[in-house]
Parts: sequence; structure tokens; C-alpha cells
Amino acid sequence: MARSVPTATKAGFTIAAWSIALLLFAPILWTILTAFKTEAEAIASSPTFLPQNFTLENFVAVQGRSDYFKHAFNSIVVSVGSTLLGLIIGVPAAWAMAFAPTKRTKDVLMWMLSTKMMPAVGVLIPIYLIFRDLRLLDTLQGLTLIMTLINLPIIIWMLYTYFKEIPVDILEAARMDGAELYNEIVHVLVPMAVPGIASTLLLNVILAWNEAFWTITLTSGRAGTLTAFISSFSSPQGLFLAKLSAASLLAIAPILLMGWFSQKQLVRGLTFGAVK
Repeated sequence: MARSVPTATKAGFTIAAWSIALLLFAPILWTILTAFKTEAEAIASSPTFLPQNFTLENFVAVQGRSDYFKHAFNSIVVSVGSTLLGLIIGVPAAWAMAFAPTKRTKDVLMWMLSTKMMPAVGVLIPIYLIFRDLRLLDTLQGLTLIMTLINLPIIIWMLYTYFKEIPVDILEAARMDGAELYNEIVHVLVPMAVPGIASTLLLNVILAWNEAFWTITLTSGRAGTLTAFISSFSSPQGLFLAKLSAASLLAIAPILLMGWFSQKQLVRGLTFGAVK
């Protein structure tokens, strides 16, 4: 019989949750408000919380200086393309590790995870030289490839965790009915793991969208994403806080909206298999 949680404890957890949420949201709110201020208000020694002279000139200046829609299109192509490519590779790999493991499977999983612990700058020179020789610098193909590679360990780990929660008996029954490997994965495994696959897709779209290091390093102007779009507003002439905030707001708005509308699916996927 489940124990009831005291009302005071519930209230304490609720207050703590709201406090953490507001603390995390505070920088985003400040960015939103600063985007509608004038530069003089943004750099004032005693800035006001709300804009005193509400203006849209920062957004006009941002679009006039850089093509927002071009960078947004590049972000969509790279984030969605790298995630789909990662799923194409990750689903069979996770299936093999979950349902046909060897004595080295856990070592391989730990090795893949360890690559995420290495600083990106540690492999910057060889990757830059390889991309230069393959003519992938400042191309959407090259950026999609590097995003796939850096997020593939997360994709495989998440899918492996979800697949392990699926009863092996169901796959064995499909094999007894004559299902080949392709049909087993595509028509049996994938439909059962839709919540987990959806949360993996959403998380990796967010990771690829927010990636800045490789975007700024491997692109210049043609294939730059919204992270490169933001960085272009830091110049030797100074840091224009209002325009930088407007550029940041334009860059994060699509992914914030996507996360807001898909939060139920994301939570469902992240808790997939938590209760037997």
C-alpha cells in the first residue's frame, strides 16, 4: 500500500520546483526583455527590468545585417538531417547491443560514452584537416556529418536503454512467424519503441540546434547555422547587447516552441519503461 505524502512535504517540493524553474528561466526572460530595449537602455549602468522605450529596431537591424532565414534553414537541415542519419545508424546498432550482445558489448557502450567526455578542441586539428581535404568545410553535408558523429553515442545509448525494456519473447515470436531481420526491426521493434525513439529524436534535434563549437569552427558564411548567426554580433567595435539579445531570441525561439509543444512526448519517452 502506497504511503501518502504529507501536505507540507508536497508544498515544499512544489515551491522548490517552481524556484528552480524560475531560476533557469530568468536568463531567457532577461534576454527577451533586452531584445526590445534600445542599446542605451541595455548598456546602462543601472538597467531597468522592463523596456522603457519599447522598440523593434533591434530585430530590423539584425535581419539587415545577417540573413536570419538562411541561417534558420541551415539549422533545420543540419539538426533534422543529422538526427535522422543518426537514427538510421543507431537503431540497428542499439538492436544488436540489446538483443544480440557479446561479452564486449558493455565495453563498447562505455567507450562510445567516453568519447563525449573528451574536449572537442582535442580533435579539432585532425577533423579540420580531414574536412579540408574532403572539401566539406562550410558545407551543410560536412556540418550534418559532424553533428551525427558527435551525437551518435547519445542516440545509441538512449535507444539501447529503451530496447532493453522490450520483452525478447515478442521478437522471438516474430522470428517464429518467419519475420526476417529487417521486418523484425522495422515492423515489430520500432513501433513498440516509438515513445523512446521520439524522445531520442527530439533531444538530438535540440543538441544539434544548439551546437556552437563545430558550427563556428567549420563554417564561415554559406553553411552557418543560428549559433554562427548569434556569434556574428560580437565584434571588435563592441558588444551590442540589445541586438545580440534580439539575435539570440530569434535563434532560440523555434527550438523553445518545439520543446514546449512536444514536452509531453519528450517526458513520455524519457520515462519509457520506468514502470514494469
